Amino acid sequence: MGSRIPEVIDALVALARAEAAAELAGVAVSDGPEVTGSRAQDWLIVGFDGDPNGDFQAAHTLGGWAGLGSRREEQFQVTVAAIASRGDTDVRAARERAYEIGARVEAWLLADPSIGLRSLEAAIEASQLTQDQTDQGVQAVLLLTVAGRAFT
Repeated sequence: MGSRIPEVIDALVALARAEAAAELAGVAVSDGPEVTGSRAQDWLIVGFDGDPNGDFQAAHTLGGWAGLGSRREEQFQVTVAAIASRGDTDVRAARERAYEIGARVEAWLLADPSIGLRSLEAAIEASQLTQDQTDQGVQAVLLLTVAGRAFT
């Protein structure tokens, strides 16, 4: 199948890892639901909502023909999770950190909507915030929907 989703996920992960030493210092970057021994409190996960009990959906596409030739237009959505956990109950601080992490994704897309890929444009289409208090502290999860269209 001629989907651009693998390229989009790879490009987003590469952007995140390139910034992990600077703007995203202290944020663990994950390509989907990786198995890791990391004890990081802050995460940026591309292609996974961060819920180990969820359905693990990474992306969604809808396609159609772009003309009489063999070019196909693909509309896509990729889930990106910005997660901030704290060992205390300061929900405001966790929420602000989650939005700070998510703002980096928005900055990449504003600077280059093609994320370095030909015949593609993307932006943040939607977001959803969840906040949870547990006996291990607060966690804020900002789910971003990176959506766009591409031609194959």
